[in-house]
Amino acid sequence: MAQLQQTVRFVTTRDQVRLAWAQCGAAAPSAPAMVKAANWITHLEYDWESPVWRHWVRFLCEHFRLLRYDERGCGLSQQDVENLDTSNWLPDLEAVVDAAGPAEPFVLLGISQGACASIAYAVSHPEKVSHLVLYGGYVRGWALRENPDHVREYSALVDFAELAWGRPDPLYRRLFTKRFLPAGSEEQLQWFDELCARTVRPAMAGRLLRSRGQADAADLLARVRVPTLVVHARGDLVSPISQGQQLAAGIPGAEFVQVDSPNHILLEHEPARQRFQEVVLDFTGVRSRAGNQVFDRLAPREREILAKLVGGLSNTEIGKALFISEKTVRNQLTRIFGKLGVTNRAQAIVFARDHGFRVDE
Repeated sequence: MAQLQQTVRFVTTRDQVRLAWAQCGAAAPSAPAMVKAANWITHLEYDWESPVWRHWVRFLCEHFRLLRYDERGCGLSQQDVENLDTSNWLPDLEAVVDAAGPAEPFVLLGISQGACASIAYAVSHPEKVSHLVLYGGYVRGWALRENPDHVREYSALVDFAELAWGRPDPLYRRLFTKRFLPAGSEEQLQWFDELCARTVRPAMAGRLLRSRGQADAADLLARVRVPTLVVHARGDLVSPISQGQQLAAGIPGAEFVQVDSPNHILLEHEPARQRFQEVVLDFTGVRSRAGNQVFDRLAPREREILAKLVGGLSNTEIGKALFISEKTVRNQLTRIFGKLGVTNRAQAIVFARDHGFRVDE
């Protein structure tokens, strides 16, 4: 990630809370802007090296001009905060967007609790949002869900957090982190333990957990008027898949994609993480734009050869069809592979088809 750079700045909210926000400038100037609403367990600087979040940041910065921020009480934002009410989520997001001034309309990403803030923003400012992407989100916080066992379980977790979050022994934090990464290895759980300890002070952990219980976006869903994608992990214990299904059912025209993972935060080597990336790029049109830009770099003869390749012709058949030698076809294919960023025929065919290259071009 050495080639990726970010600039961290601060904005003061209307109730005088200092929020840290950052922009990543690795994506091309033509890449769409994305605003990521805050969710817990983030740290603008540590996320770059944390195995929990670094692959998320890398992916988003490579394809979007990304704006993100740490929520109040968390990460680089002000941590000695009195007011943690969920009513602050929308104005905090508005304050960051106003300060940063991303190109509009932008893609709005809400992960976990960030889904509620993102829905509220899309309803309040539909003209500023081109696409709404929600991952692992929920309609209502844990305290408002119609599941008494779920409420009791979360209440116990909050009590543990308030009691022992800051202890050197991560035993109590492990009760929390194990819910986020139930399929995580011991090493991965240790990563998450460290992230929790770095991101949130002990006095704040229980308060932040308790505030999430009161989140409620139910009355806003039907008012969303921007294209929406809802992605949810099938075995998510933090935000049950029923919550993602309710989001998609309540938002008019929303697309729902289920990925096969038990983890709330998708890990780097999970197939579900690759699936998430693919559907986000397809939904936002980034995959098609990237492919079209690559194809524009091909010379007319290279486009002809690629079309024949996608059509299923061998090198010999391509040479005969275009009245060139088989050696010339091989040499041209080598150059085509380099421009497409692939290494062989099969990858070139898949890339061309996935990015809308037409055989008749």
